[in-house]
Amino acid sequence: MPADTSAAPPQTDAPTVQIDIVSDVMCPWCIVGYKQLEQALGAVGVGAYIRWHPFELNPQMPAEGQNMAEHLAEKYGSTPAQSAENRKRLTSMGRALGFTFNFTDDTRMQNTFLAHQLLTWAQSKGLQHPLKMALFDAHFTQGRNVGDKEVLTDIAASVGLDPAEAKEVLASGSYAAQTREAQQIWTSRGISGVPSMIFEGKYLITGAQGAENYAQLLRKVLEERDAAA
Repeated sequence: MPADTSAAPPQTDAPTVQIDIVSDVMCPWCIVGYKQLEQALGAVGVGAYIRWHPFELNPQMPAEGQNMAEHLAEKYGSTPAQSAENRKRLTSMGRALGFTFNFTDDTRMQNTFLAHQLLTWAQSKGLQHPLKMALFDAHFTQGRNVGDKEVLTDIAASVGLDPAEAKEVLASGSYAAQTREAQQIWTSRGISGVPSMIFEGKYLITGAQGAENYAQLLRKVLEERDAAA
């Protein structure tokens, strides 16, 4: 059963688990982790009410972005060989999960604060999840600049959001304070790496932990719910 990602918990006969995911669009492990979670939801036969929350891996990233390999070398000391091997591994993992990573020597890291503002707004429209998926696809698969307002407006329109409203949200910064506050809430709770997934507001898993581990936790949540009924 696919995850239900509507703006409110769905009214169905199937069990539904609330999952909050703190992530950044620049994080390849965030989409890998989500795809693994998607597999787990299907294996367990449970739906999910998913809410995405903002986290910036690189809040000081300049507006023009930075070459990914150069950025990783500066931030983590990665050699060109290590960077290439990591991209190869991610590409293989993505392929197995049904997601395409198209890394090139020109792949750039971008500032994502505007994208997070758009996601905050999209949640109020019930379209946050499809927008998040579209942003991952735009960045990792299509190589688009998700730090650019025009690109973001186009992506928003592609998932059914009003482009004029999206453009106004990005131009006015009307969701900037709310987005920044959400970031601070999660960091104050000890979130320092992504993806961080919180199941039913109780169980935290950080990193892409694999479909089986997610499935085990989903089963635990359902068992506890049955025991308390």
